[in-house]
Amino acid sequence: MLHKSDLGQGAIRIAFGVLMAFIILNVAAIVAVVAVNSFGTQWFTGWLPEAFTTNWYSRAWKEFQLGDVLWTTALAVGAVVLLSVLIGVPAAYVLARVDFPGKRLVTLLFLLPLLVPPMTYGIPLATVLYQVNLGGSLWGVILANLVPCAPFVVMVMTPFIEQIDTRVEVAARVFGAGTLTIFRRILMPLLLPGIMAASLLVLVRTISMFELTFLTAGADSQTLVVALYYAVFAAGIRSAQSIDAMAVIYMLTTLVWVLIAFRFIDPTQMVGKVRVQKSS
Repeated sequence: MLHKSDLGQGAIRIAFGVLMAFIILNVAAIVAVVAVNSFGTQWFTGWLPEAFTTNWYSRAWKEFQLGDVLWTTALAVGAVVLLSVLIGVPAAYVLARVDFPGKRLVTLLFLLPLLVPPMTYGIPLATVLYQVNLGGSLWGVILANLVPCAPFVVMVMTPFIEQIDTRVEVAARVFGAGTLTIFRRILMPLLLPGIMAASLLVLVRTISMFELTFLTAGADSQTLVVALYYAVFAAGIRSAQSIDAMAVIYMLTTLVWVLIAFRFIDPTQMVGKVRVQKSS
């Protein structure tokens, strides 16, 4: 015999399933409309366009100079990933291994750019970058995106470092290994999956970061997401199919890197700090 609590839980699960299905169907419908329209010639009546063509992609490539935009995006994203790892991994090691006064405050400061909306600190940050003649340049875009991305690497890498038994490092020091040798020969191979996961997540985050890039990018330093925004809202008449073709390129670029990131990410390590139980 079913209890009322069981019936209530069943109803909640059904309602949650219906809600999730509704959200997924809406997102899938929006993506499908954009994708179909990027190949359609005319679409005034009926469920599908009158004919299909790939000319909109070549037209979007020339009209929006996607070759230059993709190259700028690759440079900005690559620099942000590299600098975030170089800054974030050592900082994560210090937070995971060293106890010092004010450690909680430092951790909170690392979390702030991830918790507050980017526009909150993006406008004053862009003002400072323009005052030092970095605004509107590629370096301005890179430095602005480092503000949330470097702390993101710290938060991702700290659980990975905490899972490594400290006795491994102590044993290496006993045998005469220095700090750099330990980091290069012992820690790096163990941390490589975490570094790959953090790098790929920062890559995806930077590709999709609109606010900070929009505030600091110039005419020659626009990433793909900012170029897409200008294609939609800038003055002039542009065909909807060309814009949708550009949107499909952006979605596919992001989706590919998201799938690659999930290949290297262990969700249990992202949810919380998993500690290895030490044998007594």
